[in-house]
Amino acid sequence: MALKAVLFDAGNTVMLVNYAVVTGALAAEGFDVEEDRVRNAEYQARVRLDPILAQRSSTEAPKIFQTYIQFVCEGLGVEWGAATERAFQQIAEYNRAHNLWNRPNPQAPAVLERLQRRDLAVGMISNSDGTVERMLTKEGLAPYFRFILDSHVVGVEKPDPRIFQMALERAGVEPAEAVYVGDLYSIDVVGSRAAGLDAILLDPAGLWGHVDCPKARDLSAAATIILQRLS
Repeated sequence: MALKAVLFDAGNTVMLVNYAVVTGALAAEGFDVEEDRVRNAEYQARVRLDPILAQRSSTEAPKIFQTYIQFVCEGLGVEWGAATERAFQQIAEYNRAHNLWNRPNPQAPAVLERLQRRDLAVGMISNSDGTVERMLTKEGLAPYFRFILDSHVVGVEKPDPRIFQMALERAGVEPAEAVYVGDLYSIDVVGSRAAGLDAILLDPAGLWGHVDCPKARDLSAAATIILQRLS
């Protein structure tokens, strides 16, 4: 079937981690880390977290968020202890108030416009806390999406195929007519495949070589893969 819809994750896809928050929290506790190092450690943390998420641990569970930040610290060579615990509490408080994934991907507007020009339905499926649509509206990105499904709002989260099926119904397409773009294999690829969709995994640091799906370094590269399918 011809491709008719492209569905996106939010965090680490259309919206990026506010690395300055993590860097600042660690710096406040005396750790000398640079934002670029935090970014690279976060890329590694995603891959390390994936096998835990494969056990069907909720991406929104507080324990998962703490494990994720611990992996970031380990990637930085920062030992977990009282100081890192205090930094974590600061990061967690910020996440509860503002969502840590609140920086728009600078490639997003051009990529989303590029897909819309090809008459593709563009939607979003996000495991989140009910704030995604408001955040995208604030950043001027919401109008690019025909619909935005937030797991907190709809009561189902990835990788449950039901949330992908909801998206297919909103888009008015069959599974084989849609592709999903996300950043976590066990959540985004496994979930979308269970619903019959193809998936592209974002792999900005080339760390996902062990998985069996198309990978793209960034949103622009993902769009190129998608549009090649239309050719």
